Amino acid sequence: MTLRLPKIPTAPRSIQKGRPLKDLLNQEAIECLAQNILYVHEDFEAKSFCESALTGIESLGLMQRGQHIAKILHQFLPQSYSEAITIITASFTPAKTEAEEFGLAEFFYLPHSFFISEYGQDKKYNDGKDPFETSMEALHSLTTRFTSEFAIRTFLIRQQEHTLSQISVWLNDPNPHVRRLCSEGTRPRLPWGKRIPSFISNPQTTLHILEALKSDNSLYVRRSVANHLGDIAKDHPEVVFATCERWLQDSKSKDLQWLIRHAIRYPAKKGDARALKIRAATKDG
Repeated sequence: MTLRLPKIPTAPRSIQKGRPLKDLLNQEAIECLAQNILYVHEDFEAKSFCESALTGIESLGLMQRGQHIAKILHQFLPQSYSEAITIITASFTPAKTEAEEFGLAEFFYLPHSFFISEYGQDKKYNDGKDPFETSMEALHSLTTRFTSEFAIRTFLIRQQEHTLSQISVWLNDPNPHVRRLCSEGTRPRLPWGKRIPSFISNPQTTLHILEALKSDNSLYVRRSVANHLGDIAKDHPEVVFATCERWLQDSKSKDLQWLIRHAIRYPAKKGDARALKIRAATKDG
């Protein structure tokens, strides 16, 4: 008997000229998604799902397609969110444990991400029961296949304290993709993601996360910390400068020096005197 395993369509690792990003969620991807679910949920009406998911999709961009497919998934899976997300996570491909950037192929999981963010907070989708813990488990699972940095932001906006508590636990997770989520998912101005107004106005909220991860053994994680600081620097450069200066006083680590140079590269390019001084200090160190 042939072993049936979930898979995702192949795609380039980076954007290719002449190939719109929206094509990552095309007919092949939708049919593959349906087949993966069918492997773990025999009652899934795969043919009807595909027909509904493909209806009207041509005019939609990548993120809109992800939302659209998530909405159709909700129509064809059990109405209990906990039941539905159990089926969805069971259809995932194996988790990735190596600290590496995901390519474009993993955008296959964008609809799964939207499913969690759209239906994973409201009790009305979960038989009146709070789905928070179930959603956190799903985000943890998803981020080792794609990323949960987009989905977690709705939780940070609506249930900030509760979500930050969970992130504090994940700071020590053995999987670098989970640790990176702690930094990347809380970026105030994440590209393609929803902005988090409270984090933009008050950068102190996430600084403890960056403190915990600034010396992570994975460059993949440290780069996220640098980019997070770069986000903060757009609104509160003095906070970032003070943080970087303190870190330089505490450590002469080459890895940390690289992180700091990367974090303040934009204000340095604009000629900010304090940023230039900090960058010079990292090279002197």
